[in-house]
Amino acid sequence: MGYDISYHPINETEIKAWYFDVLNDPELISGITAQHQVDDFYKEKYQQVISIGSGTKPDDSFERSHGYYLAVVQGFLRKYYYTRGSAFSFLLEERPYFERYTKDFKTIVPESISNPISNRIAQNYSSGVFIPAEQVTQLLEDYANDAALRADLDGFFSDGRIGVFLKALEDAKQQELGLLEATEVIEPNPLNLNDSACYSNLFNCDQEGAYLFKQAAMEQMKAMEEQNNLQPGEITNNVGRTVINMEEVEEKEKKGFWKKLFG
Repeated sequence: MGYDISYHPINETEIKAWYFDVLNDPELISGITAQHQVDDFYKEKYQQVISIGSGTKPDDSFERSHGYYLAVVQGFLRKYYYTRGSAFSFLLEERPYFERYTKDFKTIVPESISNPISNRIAQNYSSGVFIPAEQVTQLLEDYANDAALRADLDGFFSDGRIGVFLKALEDAKQQELGLLEATEVIEPNPLNLNDSACYSNLFNCDQEGAYLFKQAAMEQMKAMEEQNNLQPGEITNNVGRTVINMEEVEEKEKKGFWKKLFG
């Protein structure tokens, strides 16, 4: 099914305050959501995520549990960014030197958290790397000044996706935040963005990455039609994209969001 990657500006203090402290005291949600002007719909979803998180078993993967839930919570409270398939975790497999920009989650989580941590996206619906604030700044500086590193990033974040990643880094830098990677917090349907799914707040998702995904999908289908001598739109009009891990996403997750966002 591929990977729907998102990048979430957040720092270590907020990781503790917004998620791990709330696991111990869910009543904190009211103050946090009031501070960030979160409406009741997402306040309730925040409470549901914490309820699920509190049931995490000690041997559950951190990335598939707390890390993922943390990314969802961030999306209730602040803007985040989407790129199809371009995970920093995957870049590390090709260019291990980028590891120096990341921070081990074992140094961030409370001592009470004993879940195995891999600091990578290994499966769908998980968190991945964390780039701390100081390394966000360093990565941007190195991108500007190191031609070889810039070529590696541009090559990996191809087809315009580098613009989204740099925008996420710049946003984090301006707020003195780090950047948390996750996958399938949001699942755009490139054939019909209004049928997209999201576990967090769609309104807080930057739009550019979804547009790029839609454009790429349409170009691929057009090329397939031409190669197979099909009529224009024949594949597009007969193909569907299935989300495999959604429950029906609460009234189709306020179904009209993408229509309102993208027209």
